[in-house]
Amino acid sequence: MSTIDAPLPAAPAVPGPAPRLLVVRAPYYREVVDGMTRGAQRILSEAGATHDILDVAGAFELAQAIRLVLRGSQRFDGFVALGCIVRGETDHYDHICRESMSGLMQVALQYGLAMGTGLLTVHDIGQAVARSGADGHNKGAEAASAALRQIAVARQMGAA
Repeated sequence: MSTIDAPLPAAPAVPGPAPRLLVVRAPYYREVVDGMTRGAQRILSEAGATHDILDVAGAFELAQAIRLVLRGSQRFDGFVALGCIVRGETDHYDHICRESMSGLMQVALQYGLAMGTGLLTVHDIGQAVARSGADGHNKGAEAASAALRQIAVARQMGAA
């Protein structure tokens, strides 16, 4: 399914107290990541959730930062990871895409995290801009909705 065919992301109902999320961003492509952040914030606001924002150096550091946060004293019900990787002239793109996505999945599974992932892996900046705009087809909004749905699942199953 392409972005344009996908249903617009919506804020799911989350039982219990207002969830608190951490939005971890790799703002290397600032315009794109800011657009995804606005989409995520819209969904979180509609759901009555609170959130903090943490910026990291790049996509490769997203999972590492989430793991570091878990070592700290602040507690979050879920996480939203946002970033953008644009294909370049070398195979660096392939390695960063694979390892960044794998790292996010590993930390989510190992620590039982509710996480939404909005890490764009695109061939050109135009594709990224199309997925981070205000038209509703926004991967940041989708990631926030996914994180909220995972929080709802955890609460429903008594895992939160």
